[in-house]
Amino acid sequence: MPETATLSSKFQISIPKAIRTALHWEAGLTFAFIPKGTGVLLVPVPKLEDLKGLAKGASPKDYRDHSDRIL
Repeated sequence: MPETATLSSKFQISIPKAIRTALHWEAGLTFAFIPKGTGVLLVPVPKLEDLKGLAKGASPKDYRDHSDRIL
């Protein structure tokens, strides 16, 4: 059975411990809420320093195929 949580009268939800432990989530982590149909996708927002080097070696030239454009 999946983990569940109840929305409080203050519109707060506690993330179950099994989920927090499995995903290594700690207090102070920032999340983005993305609407998906009748639900919401909860995604942790990465810290800026965690993104360093993500695009290493990427070239800004010819990054997009322009053959689909009508001129």
